[in-house]
Amino acid sequence: MAHPDVAKDKSLVKKAVHKHEKTMHPGKPLTKLKKGGMPKALMESMMEKKMGKGMAKAMMQKKAGRGR
Repeated sequence: MAHPDVAKDKSLVKKAVHKHEKTMHPGKPLTKLKKGGMPKALMESMMEKKMGKGMAKAMMQKKAGRGR
């Protein structure tokens, strides 16, 4: 589903985010954008459709690795 100007889009978004941060949040470090992967909310909604809400919650908790 990638289109030919993905690199251009990513650099455009990065510049816009950093410009916002410099003006609205001066003195704080700039955000490091993620390299890829699926957003957590999208992953959760896909899992809910696949296996039901209760089971999806349990699976997401296992993936997070909390308490280990």
